[in-house]
Amino acid sequence: MPEAPGRREAARTLERVSLRLYDTRTRAVRPLALQRPGQVGLYVCGPTVQARPHVGHLRSAVAVDLLHRWLLATGHQVTFVRNVTDVDDKIIHDAAHHGEPWWALSTRMTRAFTQAYDAVRVLPPTVEPRVTGHLPQIVALIELLVANGTAYESGGDVYLAVRSVPTYGEISGQSPDALKQSEKTVAHGHSGAKRDPLDFALWKAAKDGEPSWSSPWGAGRPGWHIECSAMAVEYLGTSFDLHAGGLDLVFPHHENEAAQSAAAGHGFARHWLHHGLVTAAGGEKMSKSLGNSVLVEDALAAAPPAVVRYALGAAHYRSTIEWSDQVVAEAAAAYGRIDTFVRNATEATGGVATDAALSKVSWEEFAAALDDDLGVPQALATIHGGVRVGNALLAARELPALGATLSVVRRMLSVLCLDPVADWPATGGGELAPVVDGLVQLAVETRAQARERKDWAQADAVRERLAAAGIVLEDTADGVRWRLS
Repeated sequence: MPEAPGRREAARTLERVSLRLYDTRTRAVRPLALQRPGQVGLYVCGPTVQARPHVGHLRSAVAVDLLHRWLLATGHQVTFVRNVTDVDDKIIHDAAHHGEPWWALSTRMTRAFTQAYDAVRVLPPTVEPRVTGHLPQIVALIELLVANGTAYESGGDVYLAVRSVPTYGEISGQSPDALKQSEKTVAHGHSGAKRDPLDFALWKAAKDGEPSWSSPWGAGRPGWHIECSAMAVEYLGTSFDLHAGGLDLVFPHHENEAAQSAAAGHGFARHWLHHGLVTAAGGEKMSKSLGNSVLVEDALAAAPPAVVRYALGAAHYRSTIEWSDQVVAEAAAAYGRIDTFVRNATEATGGVATDAALSKVSWEEFAAALDDDLGVPQALATIHGGVRVGNALLAARELPALGATLSVVRRMLSVLCLDPVADWPATGGGELAPVVDGLVQLAVETRAQARERKDWAQADAVRERLAAAGIVLEDTADGVRWRLS
């Protein structure tokens, strides 16, 4: 894929850490303090691959991708770890319900998630570890916790003693004494009794018909939370820069991750970042159980991938997105303005040399917005301001200033993966692009001939036929341009 203007220059010249992000643990926006200058260790809780991805999953991927791309654009090396939970109670249940092996379901759904990420140009992680590939690391971590007395075995299960961790509750802001405690001594789906209702499973004893692995406590499989602590440490070390995920993971998942890691003596994540969720129209929680999830494949059937990405990334990452036809339509209109400007300005400027000093849009304003808790709405406002100014320059034929403005706008768009030329080539491209262009030009010439004859009905008919095919004609001072609607 061609590199957008300015990307190489940004990587060369912006090696600084002025990025400030909201930290869930401290409840404040604070600088991202790196352990090693210029290097970022980032862990993200990936999907439990029980079913096909919905737009909520994609929102998570896009939110983290925007952060990932900004770190890269500012000259950082990023070790990005995103796990896959490929064995879990839900996967086992759903696979049995559909009459297929659990591993077949998880493999099939993992492919579906990868295809969804690729469709909206989410950069791949450095490594994508799976639970089933890291049983030795998980068992070793549990052994450490049992050995130091913060975890205990009971009936083949192993539990973390929550009250042995003084910092429990720091992530979610909840006190152990204030948490609602289950009256069950033996939790549902477990074999052994817990010493405290708050204690959670690190290892689950094997059950008939379910997958299991050997361990010092007998056959079984990991609990949900321990997997992330083990895999994060395996690839990022016992202390790393940033842990991200959705708000729905703050408690209990991330709280329990932090607790078991602290119990092991690990510094673990220095900064915790959480993004908002996606709701169905009307604000109702989007979930499989409610039957209101919008699958990624359906969202992509209703709108181009670039529009879906714009819709999921335009709001601030900590806000809630209410997914609806209106949200998609607004994203399509906004992205359409960007697309039209970039393509028209690129055509108009051609090989015109540009002087960056002539740009009418400020890169510094854009960068400041992203450095301030990843302020994408403000960054997009800067881009759209540049588009408006650029369109005025285009109309006035001020090509040197137009070229400089276009270059900066495209540099900004490349960070957000929204450059229509570099990131999202026109639909129907490839080998068919010249053919499509030739056919449209033929129709444009037919319309022009009809207008010369003052056959307005024929001219309008040509325009309407093209519009019905999704092609919009624009009459300009330099002739007729066309674009996809």
